[in-house]
Amino acid sequence: MNDGMLSQDEIDALLNIGADDSEENTNETEHNSIDMNEYLSSIEIDTLGEIGNISFGSSATTLSTLLNQKVEITTPTVSIISRDKVEEAFQFEHVNVQVNYVEGFTGKNVLIIKKEDAQVISDVMLGGNGLGPFGELNEIHLSAVQEAMNQMMGAAATSMSTVFEKRVDISPPSITQSNVAEEAEEGEPDVYVKVSFQLKVGDLIDSNIMQLMPVPFAKQLVAELLNNDQQSRTESAVAVEHLDATIV
Repeated sequence: MNDGMLSQDEIDALLNIGADDSEENTNETEHNSIDMNEYLSSIEIDTLGEIGNISFGSSATTLSTLLNQKVEITTPTVSIISRDKVEEAFQFEHVNVQVNYVEGFTGKNVLIIKKEDAQVISDVMLGGNGLGPFGELNEIHLSAVQEAMNQMMGAAATSMSTVFEKRVDISPPSITQSNVAEEAEEGEPDVYVKVSFQLKVGDLIDSNIMQLMPVPFAKQLVAELLNNDQQSRTESAVAVEHLDATIV
């Protein structure tokens, strides 16, 4: 983990995307009974996974500082899920954290975390040891989780600014305990991209976190990154040609 800035190795990894996770993505597709190829190409899937890997890596570093605990995340897995299957996919009580992009991109995503994990985070943020027992999540606890998510997603936005070579900013996240499908805005697509990863926080948390984003927004991220990469490679080639001509 780092302080939110990307190393050259991380940037290189993002721009040299492979298809090593194709089998895992296929398993996710079969589970959700949706053909991912109808919505995302293999390079789009891999690109989204790498974007998630870098941005959530920065978020994990921030969470580690906030909770004073070692934080680890696994490489994200990308899949497609329909809105009506969202609640079936989460067989546990959960809270939703909505993040809106206000600069750099137009779009939103929703983080879904277990209620128990939210209770741990809020307890530690409020001076507890995170071991419970916990009561219901009240407004104070939700505010504590919201602040943690705000700082985590702020760190992710900073990493995205580096990757996309432009300022990326978010509005303060909102947090609810309601049904994701019920919160969907009119005209919103019926299918989401789901980015899931395992989160470990010391001995306190070991569970999955899910990120949902509309397919058009996911495609927007991929298209801009790949276009930036192509432009960068073109500029590098031109610079090399100019240098060769100068030497001759």
